[in-house]
Amino acid sequence: MKKLTQLKRDDETLDTFYHGRILVLQKKKGYRFSVDAPVLADFIETREGEEVLEIGGGCGIISLLLSEKPFCHLTCLEIQPALAELARRNVRLNGLEERITVIEGDIRFYQPGKKFAVVFSNPPYFRVRSGWLGHNEERAIARHETAVTARDIMGKTAELLEAEGRSYFIYPINRYQEIMELIKHYGLKPWRRRLVLPKADRPPRFFLVEAGYLDRPTKEMPPLILFGPDGAYTAEAKRIFAGERPEARGEEKQGQNQVKRRSRKKKEGQGESWPINRREIPKGNQGSSRGEDRGRNRGESRA
Repeated sequence: MKKLTQLKRDDETLDTFYHGRILVLQKKKGYRFSVDAPVLADFIETREGEEVLEIGGGCGIISLLLSEKPFCHLTCLEIQPALAELARRNVRLNGLEERITVIEGDIRFYQPGKKFAVVFSNPPYFRVRSGWLGHNEERAIARHETAVTARDIMGKTAELLEAEGRSYFIYPINRYQEIMELIKHYGLKPWRRRLVLPKADRPPRFFLVEAGYLDRPTKEMPPLILFGPDGAYTAEAKRIFAGERPEARGEEKQGQNQVKRRSRKKKEGQGESWPINRREIPKGNQGSSRGEDRGRNRGESRA
């Protein structure tokens, strides 16, 4: 309690994750993370002894959630001074100073002098001229590519990733083609992909991708369905938000059943065995409605 009193400020909220095991301070007004943070954290795989890099850590939420997984050390790089300072306080609040280091800096000019086994990012989703920038600079930089673009992130990932390393990203589905082309352009190959759907009968809104240099066949994972017909979180979504490890066989079977039901309704036309239809990708390669932007600002689910 004393540490919390010393670290928390009046303009911040305290949120808990994983049944209270992870504590997170966020600004009441400013950029607040959304459901995509725990979803990406669940998708990332780390191993004992590995060096990990997060590009664009924000308040440090994903790095904090990953602290429950094995790794040697994690570097959290954040371009905005205020968010980097907040991330440092969150690391201290959770007693993770020996495992996580927060660095304020621009990924375009970051030269750590080493490579990483794992690189991941929950990047700005929108191009500068798509969606509503709003009046808060912190939110605008976190949401829109005003400072760092997808090309910057992919290029630096390719530069800093070990030969057998793994990289992880989450993007809105309307940037799927662009991101896949960037991955290929920088010599990486998609190893795993997963759709994130709000409900089983709704089009996908986001996709997760794992990429690396090694030549492996792409595994199309069963989709993640966030909400059931009753509007409540699905069992898998609850598991993710609780920080529990997956019961692989049960969740895979559930996801496969969802794909089968969707395939009976729509023909698959995306190619590469990707289980989405081109008609499900919103028009405009990078656009977003104002409603989507505002939902992310509040830290609400954009799904």
